[in-house]
Amino acid sequence: MAKSPKLTPMMQQYQAVKDKYPDAFLMYRLGDFYELFNEDAVKGSQILELTLTSRNRNSAHPIPMCGVPHRAIQNYVDILVDRGYKVAICEQMEDPKSAKGMVKRAVTQLVTPGTRTETGVANAKNNNYLTALVYDHTSHQYGFAYAELSTGELKTSQLTDEATIINEILSLQTKEIVVDDQVNDQLLTKFKQLGILVSHQTSGQTTIAEVSYLTQDLTANVEQQAVALLVTYITETQKRDLAHLKKAVSYEPSSFLKMDHNSQYNLELFQNIRTKKRSGTLLWLLDETKTAMGGRKLKRWLARPLINQTAIVERQNAVQELLDHYFERSELQDALVKVYDLERLAGRVAFGNVNGRDLIQLKSSLGQIPQIKYTLGQLNPKVLGSIYSKIEPVDDIERLIDAAVVEEPPISITDGGIIKDGYSHQLDQYRDAMQNGKQWLAELEARERKATGINNLKIGYNHVFGYYIEVTKVNLSKLPRDRYERKQTLTNAERFSTPELKEKEALILEAQEKSKSLEYDLFAELRDQVKQSIQRLQKLADAIATLDVLQSFASISEEYRLVRPSLNAQHDLEIIDGRHPVVEKVMGHQSYVPNDVLMNPDTEVLLITGPNMSGKSTYMRQLALTVIMAQMGCFVPAKSAKMPIFDQIFTRIGAADDLISGESTFMVEMKESNQALQKATPNSLILFDELGRGTATYDGMALAQSIIEYVHNHIHAKTLFSTHYHELTTLDQELLHLKNVHVGASEKNGELVFLHKVEPGAADKSYGIHVAKIAGLPAPLLSRADVILKALEGETKSVKLPESKAANESLAAEPAPVEQSADVLSQDQQLALFDEPVDHKSTSKHQKNEQQILNELAKTDLMSLTPMEIMNQVYQWKQKLN
Repeated sequence: MAKSPKLTPMMQQYQAVKDKYPDAFLMYRLGDFYELFNEDAVKGSQILELTLTSRNRNSAHPIPMCGVPHRAIQNYVDILVDRGYKVAICEQMEDPKSAKGMVKRAVTQLVTPGTRTETGVANAKNNNYLTALVYDHTSHQYGFAYAELSTGELKTSQLTDEATIINEILSLQTKEIVVDDQVNDQLLTKFKQLGILVSHQTSGQTTIAEVSYLTQDLTANVEQQAVALLVTYITETQKRDLAHLKKAVSYEPSSFLKMDHNSQYNLELFQNIRTKKRSGTLLWLLDETKTAMGGRKLKRWLARPLINQTAIVERQNAVQELLDHYFERSELQDALVKVYDLERLAGRVAFGNVNGRDLIQLKSSLGQIPQIKYTLGQLNPKVLGSIYSKIEPVDDIERLIDAAVVEEPPISITDGGIIKDGYSHQLDQYRDAMQNGKQWLAELEARERKATGINNLKIGYNHVFGYYIEVTKVNLSKLPRDRYERKQTLTNAERFSTPELKEKEALILEAQEKSKSLEYDLFAELRDQVKQSIQRLQKLADAIATLDVLQSFASISEEYRLVRPSLNAQHDLEIIDGRHPVVEKVMGHQSYVPNDVLMNPDTEVLLITGPNMSGKSTYMRQLALTVIMAQMGCFVPAKSAKMPIFDQIFTRIGAADDLISGESTFMVEMKESNQALQKATPNSLILFDELGRGTATYDGMALAQSIIEYVHNHIHAKTLFSTHYHELTTLDQELLHLKNVHVGASEKNGELVFLHKVEPGAADKSYGIHVAKIAGLPAPLLSRADVILKALEGETKSVKLPESKAANESLAAEPAPVEQSADVLSQDQQLALFDEPVDHKSTSKHQKNEQQILNELAKTDLMSLTPMEIMNQVYQWKQKLN
C-alpha cells in the first residue's frame, strides 16, 4: 500500500483548516493571492475558468492548485455562491514580516447562498433570505424563521403542515435552509429537488448572547428554537458582530391574503412565465420606487397583501393624499432619488465591511432627510403623521462623517487617503512630514542635476529598494568619483544612494507607515461610532421605504388612471370597466377592451365560455390582480370598484407538469384544484381555467361539473370558471348562485373576429377551427377538421332525447328512427358499405340491444337528471350499440 505523501508545514496547516469545512471551497490566503488546493483546485479551476497548476510539481505527488488575486476575490466568490456552493475565506491573521515561523491563518467568514450580503446594483431591490426549520415532537409544530443579513430583517412563525412550509420557502425564494436533526428526510429531499442548499446545524441550548435579545418578544417555544438555530448558524459562519439584526417578529401567514406559490406564478406577480424575467409582471408595473429599500418593501407588500380593512384604508388614505398633492409628491421624489440604501449601509457598518465611499453615501442620504420631513409636514398630519413621526434626522452621524471622511475616498481602507486634514492632529503631523519629505526629495533632485550636469537624473522609489538616484548608463561618465553609493544595476541605468537620502528615506517611510496605520484606526473608530446608531438608521430606513412605496402607488395611479376601490363586508363585487393593468400597459390604453365583473352577494360562480384567445384567462387574471392591488392599499385599474376583502386566492390557470415529481399536467391540475377545494372559505377567490382538459372528454366534463357543483353547494367562494364544455352552461337552471357569461366573438365571411367583451349568457360555440386557422395551420388540414367536426356533430344528433315525460311515453310505444346526416357518414358506416353479407345472429343480437336500450329509455325520468347525467347515459347506450 502506497504511503501518503508527507505534507509540508504549510500544507498541514491548510489541511487542518480544510477538515473543518469539508463541504466548502477553501480560499487560502498566501501573500497577494487566495489559493485553492487538491479537489477544490480541480473543480474550482473548471467553474472559475482558472489555469490549473500544481505545487511540488516535480515530486511523486504534486498538489493541484489554482489561485485568484486578493483584490478580485469577491467576483470569484460570487460565481461559486451563485452556483450553490459554500466558500470559506481563510485569512492571514498576522503580518508575514513579523511572524515567527508559520503565519497564523483562520477562516474569517463562510459565505453561503443564504448569508451572502454583497448584492450588487442589479440585486439592490431583491432580498436574499436565509431560512431555518425545526420540528417539535411535543407540539407537532414546525418552527420557521428567516433572516436577511444585509438588512437585519428577522421573522419567525409556527407552521403546521409541510405544504405551508414549501409555500413559504418558495414565496421567499430562499436559496439555503438550515435544519436541525428532527426535520424528516422527505422534506429534505423536497428542498434539494427545488435546488435549495440544505445546511445542518445542531439544535439545543446555545450561549450566543444575541439570541436572548432577539427572541425576547416571542412567546412560542418552537419559534424561539427556530430563531436560535438560525442565529447560531449565522454567528458560526459569519464570525462577526450581528448588531444590525432586528428583534425577531412573529407572523402568521393567515394574517395576510394567502396565495400559494402556484398562484403567484400563474398570476405573474414577480416573474413573467414566458421570459422568466421581471418585465411584464405586476411588480414591473407597480414599481416606481426611488430607493432600493422601497423596492424591497414593495415586493414584501405584493407577496403579503393585507386582510385588515383598517390597515388597507390607512394606506389608501396616504395614496390619495400624495395623489392630490402633485408638487409635494414631486419634491419627495426628487429627495428620495438621492437616498442610498440605508438598510444595507447599516448592515455593512455592523458587519465591519463598510468603506469610505459607503460612509459618504450614508452622509449624502442623511442630508436629504430634513427636506423630506419638511415636505411631508406640508401634508395632512392625520393621514401621514405616523410616517412623519418616524422620520427623524440622524444629523449627528451626518456631521461626524462630514468632519472625518474626504468627499471622494478610495475603496481600500488600508492604503490611506480617507481621513480629512484637520480631523486628527497626529495624522496631520505625519502628513506634514511626508509632504516635507517629498519637497526635500524634489529639491535634492534639482540640486543633483545641477551639480552633475545630468538633466535626466531622477529620484524614484520602489517597495524593495526604497528611494534611489537613477542615472542612465550613457551619463555615468559625468558622475564625480565616489559621489554616490551603488545600489542596483539595471540594463540601461544604475541606481545609487547617499547617507543623506537613506536618513530621509527612513523618516518618510516611517511617516507613511504610521500615517496609514493611524488612518485605519481612525476609520475603525468612526465606524464603531456609527454602529451605535444602527437602530436609529434602521427605523429611519423603514419609514423612508414605506413613504417610497406609497408615492409609487400614487404615481402609477395617476399614470394608469387607477381608482380608489371601496371595501365592503357584504360579498358585493362590482368592478366597472375593469382592466388587466399589465396587458393594458403593453398594448396601450386605446387598444385594450375593458370589462365589468359583476357578482352581487347572491352570485358565487361565473361560468365563462367563449373561443380560445378571446380573453377568458385575461378576464380572470385581471380580477385577481385587481384584488391583490386593492388589498395592498393601491388603487385599481377600473372606472369604479366595489369589493369585498378576500382571505385567499386560488388559481388553476395554464398547463404545466411537474417533471421532478413525475406528475403529469392533469395530475398537477387536479392537485392544484384540490388545494382550493380543501382550503377555500366563503371569503376566498377561486379561478379555475379549463379544468378537465387533460383526460377523456366525458371524464373531464364530469369532473368539471362536479367541481362547479361542489364549490357552489359547499364552499360558496367567489369563483370564476372558464370552460369549453358548452354543455355545462345549462347549470344556471339548477344552481341558484351561478351565472353564465361569455366573451364575444363574431364570424364575418368565414373569418373570426374577437370582440374581447364579456357579456351575459353562454357562448354559442367554441370556434376552435377558426382559431386554428388564425394560428396558420395548413388549409387541407382545416378542411379535413371541418368534415370531422360535422360528422361528430351528426353523431350527437343521431338519437334525440325526449323533451318531456309525454314524449318519453310516446317513444316507448314506437321506436325512434335513427337520423343520419345526409352529407357525412361515420367511418364505421362508410366501411359497412363494403362489408360481406350480414350475419343474422349478430343482427339479432344488435336488435336485442336496441330494444333493451329503448326499454331503459322509456323508464328514464329525464326531468330528474342533470344534462351531464343524461350525456353519460347516452354514451353508455351508444357503446352498447357499437
